[in-house]
Amino acid sequence: MTAHHDAVHDDAARRAPGTVLPTSVSDAARRYLTGLAEARAAGPRAAYPAPGDLDGWLRHVADVDVWFRSAVLRDGPPAEGSERDVAGVTTHVVAAGRAEDDGPVVLDLHGGALLYGAGAVCRASAASVASTTGLVAWGVDYRMPPLHPYPAALDDATTVYRALLAERDPRDVVVAGGSAGGNLAAALLLRAKDEGLPMPAALLLLTPEVDLTESGDSFVTNAAHDVALASLREVNALYAAGADLAHPYLSPLFGDLAGFPPTFLQSGTRDLFLSNTVRMHRRLRAAGVEAELHVFEGMPHGGFGGEAPEDAELSAEVRRFVLGALAASRRTSC
Repeated sequence: MTAHHDAVHDDAARRAPGTVLPTSVSDAARRYLTGLAEARAAGPRAAYPAPGDLDGWLRHVADVDVWFRSAVLRDGPPAEGSERDVAGVTTHVVAAGRAEDDGPVVLDLHGGALLYGAGAVCRASAASVASTTGLVAWGVDYRMPPLHPYPAALDDATTVYRALLAERDPRDVVVAGGSAGGNLAAALLLRAKDEGLPMPAALLLLTPEVDLTESGDSFVTNAAHDVALASLREVNALYAAGADLAHPYLSPLFGDLAGFPPTFLQSGTRDLFLSNTVRMHRRLRAAGVEAELHVFEGMPHGGFGGEAPEDAELSAEVRRFVLGALAASRRTSC
């Protein structure tokens, strides 16, 4: 280690957390990190309402959703699609320019801390998946707290999955979720297995929130460096509504993962959920599941905003995995 390295390290240690940017990522990634760091430094995060303050939580969700929609839809409305009532659950079907035929479908479970992201954000999430994979995506607009805590979201995901299986061969289904959606995607497969439903062709988990107990190492080591996300303990408690956070339907990391389909997992070195992702990968491997782990340099929770070459690289990996898993599922089932 050189004296110059020591000086740089000492200078970094004196600076505010999250303001030391990696030099090993693209310029676009650094610009994105800089913007998030500046926004984070501009003021403290607003406190969550008290656990029993229903009106306070409703206002909080409404306020965050306004920001969420503006951030997700900043480049315009999502791709054309349709809204379906699937056994009572609103589902956004987006085909990314192709016909809604009888081909493969990605069942998408949107992110948003299990609390935010209904409506337009859910539809935009499905549109992103459809665009990335070139497939039809079904975005489940699942119910959320404070009015609909656990197990409402998982019930809705299971309802739509069951309905999709009535229309498609499971070999033509991929289940996907990012962040909170990753929690529901993995929990859905645990519940499907318990209910005797077939597994899909593949599972896609992007920086998944698979441990609501927040027990992993990165909840400590990356707490000051993930400029996109902070602890969600209060939100997790609201979602669980008194249920055990370690139950596999709430924290799929602790479930029996044997029999899961091939799984793609992604995180970043600055992601608060890095431990979630790497631990889930090891649990899947221990259960004999084919699993790919992709950890991106300097990436916080949720990627680099979709504008960096690293984001394009991730999208290419996702498309390769999904299309390859669908083809392999067809071959092995013939």
